[in-house]
Amino acid sequence: MSTAKLRILFAGESWMSHGMHMKGFSSFETGYYEEGWAPLREAFAAAGHELTYLPNHLAGEHFPMTVKELSTYDVVMLSDIPADTLLLHPDTFLRGQRTPNRLRHIVDYVQAGGGFLMIGGYMSFSGIQGKANYHFSPLAEILPVKMFGFDDRMETPEGTIPRAVQAHPILDGIPTEWPHFLGYNRLMPAEGEVILECQGDPFLAVRSVGQGRTAAFASDCSPHWAPMEFVNWAYYRTFWNQLAQWLAGKI
Repeated sequence: MSTAKLRILFAGESWMSHGMHMKGFSSFETGYYEEGWAPLREAFAAAGHELTYLPNHLAGEHFPMTVKELSTYDVVMLSDIPADTLLLHPDTFLRGQRTPNRLRHIVDYVQAGGGFLMIGGYMSFSGIQGKANYHFSPLAEILPVKMFGFDDRMETPEGTIPRAVQAHPILDGIPTEWPHFLGYNRLMPAEGEVILECQGDPFLAVRSVGQGRTAAFASDCSPHWAPMEFVNWAYYRTFWNQLAQWLAGKI
């Protein structure tokens, strides 16, 4: 397994929740902020990779604005972050100004040799109620899968197990029996190679684009779709590290 130290930009996997509590005559509200990438962060940190993290509420303003900025990273990863967050910079949405299309810049970054991964979730691919909204975005040109353009969630509370359909360096040393998952984004095969599938749908697909590489992982990197059986799996870190290494062209 390659041990190259990578520079990874990871955006998404955060949310704010607002709750109302009613107790008899009175009610009160609570709010909290959470991040869901801790297992993946720990996996990459253990491998010695240099990580830059942009949670959803900061990515809209601070995600790189140029291909040159993106090119300082070996791999760019998006997880549970809707397309509008990167399309509608505050200067555009609030002040009516022209700003760069950062999804188009990701395409150019990959064409020039970068690695790009989209991880599944309620705000990935098409997402819940179609609100992730990547179906007509520039990223549809480089992903190894096609998206439906409407709510693409496959909720499988009973558990569903992906299976390898071909050998690939990403899966080297990883057993064929995977843990179960509690859901995923339903996708369609496209120009890429399907490495894992689930219920006949692409679960992990990869593609070479220009001088770079892309991948789509259809489920979560952490709960709820990724249960603790996956997060605590002995090969969790191996899988994510080898996927990142492949995207960076190191294996």
